[in-house]
Amino acid sequence: MENKRNLGQVAALYPMLVTVVGVMTGAKPNWLLISYVGHVSHSEMMISCSKAHHSHKFIQENKKLSINIVDEGMLPEADYVGRVSAADADKSAVFEYELGAAGTPVIKAAPVTMECSVIDIYETEFFDNFILRIENTYAQERALDKAGKLDYAILKPVVFEMPTYQYLLTGKVLGKCRQLGSQ
Repeated sequence: MENKRNLGQVAALYPMLVTVVGVMTGAKPNWLLISYVGHVSHSEMMISCSKAHHSHKFIQENKKLSINIVDEGMLPEADYVGRVSAADADKSAVFEYELGAAGTPVIKAAPVTMECSVIDIYETEFFDNFILRIENTYAQERALDKAGKLDYAILKPVVFEMPTYQYLLTGKVLGKCRQLGSQ
């Protein structure tokens, strides 16, 4: 290739949305930072969780969890739950939470939370990819537009990019989908 350098087997689909997954561990929640989150369909999601994570076994046992979108105000706590293992520290009090209708821990400060049920697991050597059905989605009023729809320009979720291990802030609108180039 004349104008591109081959970087080898590099996953280049970054940046990715930063989320905190909540799962109950008995009577207490545990929090885990996960950026490998994606859509499978309009009503199904996927999270990729290392088998080495302490939370992994609770996700497998409970078959339900919450996905909490991280904004700038939550980032210090989210980063903390990503670098400290629940095997070494009790992370249950890091976030104020309440239980959602599906029984998962919903972070009060999270602008958007989805409660999900595990419907399938796709295993790889080091990661399990949990296929999830969205049961409920909760949004703070501040994250909604006048029509009551999620507005990511207002919400400004944090994204993560792997090559330099940096968090980035979203928010700038570049144009309407399927309308660019038609002017």
